Amino acid sequence: MPYKETKIYSDGSHYIAIPKTGKTGKKGKVKRYAGQNKEFDTIYESFAGMPKKEKIKKVKETLSKTIPDKKSLNSYVKDNMERRTKNRIVRWTRLMRKIHLQEWNYFCTFTYDDKLHTEESFKKSLSNCLRHLAARKGWKYIGVWERSPEKKRLHFHGIFYIPEMIGTLEEHRDFDTKNKKMQTTYQNSHFLKHFGRNDFKDLEMLDDVEKSVRYLIKYIEKYNERLIISRGLPTYFISDIMDDDVACKIGMYDQKLLLFDNFDCWDEGEYMGKVSKETIGRLRKTNT
Repeated sequence: MPYKETKIYSDGSHYIAIPKTGKTGKKGKVKRYAGQNKEFDTIYESFAGMPKKEKIKKVKETLSKTIPDKKSLNSYVKDNMERRTKNRIVRWTRLMRKIHLQEWNYFCTFTYDDKLHTEESFKKSLSNCLRHLAARKGWKYIGVWERSPEKKRLHFHGIFYIPEMIGTLEEHRDFDTKNKKMQTTYQNSHFLKHFGRNDFKDLEMLDDVEKSVRYLIKYIEKYNERLIISRGLPTYFISDIMDDDVACKIGMYDQKLLLFDNFDCWDEGEYMGKVSKETIGRLRKTNT
């Protein structure tokens, strides 16, 4: 096999393989400024919700007490902002590879009825419910806890893959106070009964998924929230790749392989079939 045990991901349009290089990363190396980075992140994230320029201004005001030299302060803040940007790009890239390797069919919003839950019990109960659905029904999800801008009421937004629906989806017509017009929503009877208002929207196109993910990312970056990701969402699948299935080499130093859309998948010498959802399901997965 020309390329054994390559890691393969989807960029949304094509499959790309990363062959083994034989190189191993250096272990035990500690970043020189790890402590300073953590200190900067703590200060920066304490101003969650502010516009970026205002955040940076507040960070500089806070740090000026320990770094009085203006030139050193500006350099320190600039270096850390560049580090945060690079880390954000890495996290976004990994997340999109994870997303493109799965199917998604709904964008869901869950809130709670005061007659059924407090904020604390809602968060705990819904989290347990979603974990059980992932383990028992094969649900997959990536979402975030969010507060509404005006009332600050807690709710959960997320993209979902739901292979087996529980309850029934029922059409509801009501007035959208934000957009000042009537709207049609589809609420799930199970979640309506046990939690309160909810909304299930079909994700029909890849663009719908990516728009939904951008919305989630924008929120967590502004308010320093973290994504909630169900277990079992790999970033790559593993397959041997034949020379004939490589369209061309791409990336820095030609380290990656752009694959033809109908490439063959192999696992330790065993032919698994043409690439497809079913074939990928039988192949090994990894997140690293």
